[in-house]
Amino acid sequence: MPRARKSSTNKQVKILSSKVAYRGPVFSITSDQVKEPCGATVRRDIVRHSGSVVMMAVEGSNLLSRGKKKQQRAAKAEPRVLMVRQYRYTVNDFIWELPAGRIDEGEDELPAAKRELLEETGYTAERWKRVLYFYVSPGFLDETMAVYLAEDLTSGQAQPEEDESIVKRFFTLSQALRLVMRGKIRDAKTIASVLWLNQAIKG
Repeated sequence: MPRARKSSTNKQVKILSSKVAYRGPVFSITSDQVKEPCGATVRRDIVRHSGSVVMMAVEGSNLLSRGKKKQQRAAKAEPRVLMVRQYRYTVNDFIWELPAGRIDEGEDELPAAKRELLEETGYTAERWKRVLYFYVSPGFLDETMAVYLAEDLTSGQAQPEEDESIVKRFFTLSQALRLVMRGKIRDAKTIASVLWLNQAIKG
């Protein structure tokens, strides 16, 4: 599935001027003067990001299995979702979330998802499927997130970055749902993914 187009490709939008206000290793910021489809001429300061992948690694769901009998047998055990806990300076807190990472320039989504899952958790997966794709905060940020369901997991050695201190843990789907509904999980990508998984399991 192709990535969603950036708003600047909309032929109804006229870009009057554009300049890079900041360029860093993870994102850049552009300051644009544009004439929007409604006719208004406005300044838009946009955070430009290459996009991210989110890995929903699950044990016991078998949603990607082609065999119905195997799915029925697996339904007896509650699926478990792999999450990581790490400090996020932006919110000054340790939070539970799904593993995720930035797509490097020139890298495709699925290889990025496989790389990030291995780096952060040490796990690999035999079966992968993109199940969600959304804008994180389209008011000022063009970052997209592609959520991949990963099944048939094999554990291994994690390869975190030097500044990453990550704790990993499997939560049952019901545990994850309770954490979401009680506001204990506050990460948007994780909330959306857990709710999707619950609905998909119900059929």
